[in-house]
Amino acid sequence: MNIEKTFAMIKPDGIQRGMVGEVLSRFEKKGLKIVAMKMLKIDKTLAENHYAEHKGKSFYPLLIDFILSGPVIAFILEGPNAINAVRKLVGATDPDEAEPGSIRGDHVLFTTFNIIHASDSPESSEKEISLFFSLEEIFNYNLEIQKSIFK
Repeated sequence: MNIEKTFAMIKPDGIQRGMVGEVLSRFEKKGLKIVAMKMLKIDKTLAENHYAEHKGKSFYPLLIDFILSGPVIAFILEGPNAINAVRKLVGATDPDEAEPGSIRGDHVLFTTFNIIHASDSPESSEKEISLFFSLEEIFNYNLEIQKSIFK
């Protein structure tokens, strides 16, 4: 079984809309484990590092301004094939393509305000985790259900 860690972040609009509990509960109900979490106000340097792959694209300035507009909740999820599981729960970036039942499919109308970010690969997950968390901030513990699954 491929146990992975992946990065996710509830964006300013998710916090402003009161979606934190809804978003986190979807991951927990799926069986993913939260191993790190914090609320923070991203500074411009962190925002530019986080979104470096989009630099030069037409939407980049709006993306940076938006992520700087309010606090975010950054967190790390762990579980079997966590990266893929989280991406499916989050849904497509374009809400018109997001499946009903996904976070974006159920709660998002505009691509710009899409509630949540989730790493899309092992490489981006590793990069984003290291941008937002130190090793000391990541916890290692077992969920009760894991005791019977991972004997």
